[in-house]
Amino acid sequence: MPRPIAVILPLALALAQNQSFQPQNPDTVIRITVNLVQVDAVVTDAKGHLVNGLKKEDFVILQDGKPQVITNFSYVSTREGVVRTAAAPKKPAPGAKIAPPPPPSMPFRASQVRRTIALVVDDLGLSFDSIARVRGSLKKFVDQEMQPGDLVAVIRTGAGMGALQQFTSDKRILYAAIDKVKYNALGRVGISSFAPLGSDPGAIDTTNFDNEREQIFAAGTMGAIRYVVDGLRELPGRKSVVLFSENMRINYQDGMSQRVLDSMKLLTDACNRASVVIYSIDPRGLVYTGLTAADNTSRMSPQQIANVHAQRSQQLFESQDGLVALAHETGGLFLHDSNDIDGQLRQVIQDGEGYYLIGYHPSAATFDARTGQPKFHNLQVRVKQAGLHVRYRSGFFGTSDRDVAPPARDRRSQIAHALGSPFGTGDLHLRLTSFFMQAKTGPYIKSMLYFEPKELKFTDEPDDWHHAVIDTVAVTFGDSGQIVDSTDKTWNVRLKGDTYRDVMKKGMVYSINVPLKKPGAYQMRVVLRDAGTEEVGSASQFIQVPDVTKGHLELSSIVLSSDHSKTQATGEQEHPEGHVDEDPNGTPAVRIFKPGAVLAYGYWILNAQADSSRKADLTVQTRLFRDGQEVYPGSPKPLPAAPADDPTRLVGGGRMQLGANIQHGDYVLQVVVTDKLAKEKYQVATQSMDFEIRQ
Repeated sequence: MPRPIAVILPLALALAQNQSFQPQNPDTVIRITVNLVQVDAVVTDAKGHLVNGLKKEDFVILQDGKPQVITNFSYVSTREGVVRTAAAPKKPAPGAKIAPPPPPSMPFRASQVRRTIALVVDDLGLSFDSIARVRGSLKKFVDQEMQPGDLVAVIRTGAGMGALQQFTSDKRILYAAIDKVKYNALGRVGISSFAPLGSDPGAIDTTNFDNEREQIFAAGTMGAIRYVVDGLRELPGRKSVVLFSENMRINYQDGMSQRVLDSMKLLTDACNRASVVIYSIDPRGLVYTGLTAADNTSRMSPQQIANVHAQRSQQLFESQDGLVALAHETGGLFLHDSNDIDGQLRQVIQDGEGYYLIGYHPSAATFDARTGQPKFHNLQVRVKQAGLHVRYRSGFFGTSDRDVAPPARDRRSQIAHALGSPFGTGDLHLRLTSFFMQAKTGPYIKSMLYFEPKELKFTDEPDDWHHAVIDTVAVTFGDSGQIVDSTDKTWNVRLKGDTYRDVMKKGMVYSINVPLKKPGAYQMRVVLRDAGTEEVGSASQFIQVPDVTKGHLELSSIVLSSDHSKTQATGEQEHPEGHVDEDPNGTPAVRIFKPGAVLAYGYWILNAQADSSRKADLTVQTRLFRDGQEVYPGSPKPLPAAPADDPTRLVGGGRMQLGANIQHGDYVLQVVVTDKLAKEKYQVATQSMDFEIRQ
């Protein structure tokens, strides 16, 4: 039986947005215009299974209690290409050879997104007992349920919105973010859901302070989720936010919290305008509300002891009010009273695999705002067929999408939006390549940003000079989302005659070196803006920097190019520069090769073990992948060994001949190095680099 709704909130569907992305298929996005109101609805049977195959004649939609004529109707399915993983991969038998891991998946474009899922961990509203269970379920989801075409984020409400809380298809970023999911001692929930009884009778009563603090933190949680929802606005289709929380109270001793209600209203407004569904999960499972060993009842009367169960049951019920309301108002589900978090996550994903889009033409009075305040319009969607249940958004304010303020075009707003996007965005097409390198002074990230000057606005000047002004902003995020390095510069690019024409043909590279103080997971994000046209482009790349001080085998990043490339050395410079190469696409910064080309690749082998004669014993295997599938396994070959001055820092590399008829597309080159002299646990190290084959 569905749980009753404690609070039903009006929905405001008219938030000002600052996104300019237009999805590939506009019919998969909720729209509110003077000509069309379109909402999504999920239909399930008595067992909760999705129901498809219904027609528009099977539905009734009412606005403010009045039936509407359905003019737009479709069913959207995201099941195509889903491959379920029945169980986790089995551990290899003792002594069995462990295959090297596959390389990370290639990034994809917005048009390739099939499902968008935000896994929001409300560490401000989770007890210590719940955090470990949530963290384990998140890892299992990424391992077993995440599919090609899924865009996923793991987000903590108590953390800053940094790089590792961005949407990605790269499981390495998600694992790094999951590792940061820990109990937040500053949150509004303690070690367990219920504070133990029997506190010091002489202690100061802090009830009012605690309630105020709890309301502030609840509003902060919803503000963090709203930040995520605003970012989801630019993505196509119906998006899912899975919220893990065990405390979202609305009712307090002095009544409903206006602060929490207002925050919830803003959040549900944003969700419904961005076509986001919230699924809330209470990870406590079946909660015991009786006395425990932590309770001290020595100063309690028998009646007080008898009331503990009822009081804690009421406390449990009230702590879920906000979770119920968020799910109800956005057309999602509230999942609780189950110890199977993994199963609840699967239920959420399956629930989003199909929905109906129902549209009608509203009357002119719907958007009449002469009173100064847009009117809220209630929606009801019904299914005529008995035994079916339909979930939908409960209403909207009479403000059209067309009334939304246009996207901000000032420099700061454009750059902020581009830095926060999960994709390489904008009108300027960029290619970012970041390398992990190890110098004697420590690790650093070397990044090369390739861009096409022909996309910039150059002003012609006397004597065949040409002038453009560009802004470059580069931000490096650490594994907690904090900024570890940033640059923000404006360049006056002046080129003359043949140099200008050569650069127009071959492109330019902006080079950045970022020294690092410690190993870890990093993400580089770069934005380039043409001041003349106000057009923007962005790109990002994830880099895992190992701890070489531990002495384990590691590889630097792979530098990949055509065998005849002649790229300019950039050293420690930080400025745009022209590329002078016979094949401008065959450079380490671009990596676009033609069929039949010869690829040259190189890397550093770090911490190789050596025998008494200072000789290493290494084998190297080169593997080639396309669309995640291995197309060339290679065979392990011994690395030519000779006594080395420094065996902990060796050079590796080779060449690979591409076939003349090789299929066009995106590829990944992986190098696997095995150190036969190292301990078994540390014998293998891998690195990968992506490239494209195009005629």
